[in-house]
Amino acid sequence: MTTITVFDDADGNHIGFELSGHALFAEHGKDIVCASISILAINTVNAIETFLLQEDEYEEVADPQSGLIRFMMKRTDPETQLMVDSMLLGLRGIESQHPKNIRLVSAKGMV
Repeated sequence: MTTITVFDDADGNHIGFELSGHALFAEHGKDIVCASISILAINTVNAIETFLLQEDEYEEVADPQSGLIRFMMKRTDPETQLMVDSMLLGLRGIESQHPKNIRLVSAKGMV
């Protein structure tokens, strides 16, 4: 199962997210659930890095073998929030169709 944890600050602003694990919907290389999750997350990271934040304004860790993607922002604004909200919209859709393969977790005020 892929677990997606969304980190929010005390004010409820998304400051990052972490994906861990593999969806295990199908065998490696044919897992459309895992691919869908990865596309949403990677595109969100790429868009924020390309259009919104400077390199010193975020931290990113990725390990494809373990299925780990961790992206933390040192500052947020309405545009970064919209990007993360857009990703979450897609992930919730996948979660509703494949609840055994993906789980969204909120870590409000945890960071």
